[in-house]
Amino acid sequence: MKREEPDATRLQKQFAFIHEIDKLKKILRQTLLTDGSRRENDAEHSWHISAMALILSEYSNSDIDVLRVLKMLLIHDLVEIGAGDTFCYDVEANKGKAERERLAAEEVFGLLPSDQARDLIELWEEFERRETPESKFAAALDRLQPVLHNCATEGAAWQKHGVKRAIVEDRNSHIKEGSRVLWEEFSRIIDDAAKKGYLPES
Repeated sequence: MKREEPDATRLQKQFAFIHEIDKLKKILRQTLLTDGSRRENDAEHSWHISAMALILSEYSNSDIDVLRVLKMLLIHDLVEIGAGDTFCYDVEANKGKAERERLAAEEVFGLLPSDQARDLIELWEEFERRETPESKFAAALDRLQPVLHNCATEGAAWQKHGVKRAIVEDRNSHIKEGSRVLWEEFSRIIDDAAKKGYLPES
């Protein structure tokens, strides 16, 4: 059924949101591009893991709604426009992260018409809780991608921040909740990175 023509107020709210999320392109992550030339931004990260979902969805532990996974991956980091990117291995910086991101979610999604704002906040919360098959698989990809980048750059970000193997394995252990196949590959990749000296054992 064709949707009724949106009123001007609704459309202007949607345009305001679209304008705001362009700021995601300016939020830099600690992860370098695979050629090591610069840090990637959040928009690039979100696009990359969305593409990964299209290619790797067959390895999910459960049957999943791939479109729902894609939606999660495209919006999961929008909160960082307001909260900033928190380096996952920085213990101090992660204190208060949940509250910062909750406030940022209300702000960015609140730009939308109320029905869309509610839908996207619920989707973001689903991703954060990691309780559904879709959110578990989405989170697995979110964790795996930086590992692939670190291996491609000979552990550049790991070494810069003094990250050790045990910490990487612990941080990324829930990959197995979304995909046992990708977890096995993660383990193989980490073994190889340690052997090559990209990721110190201690």
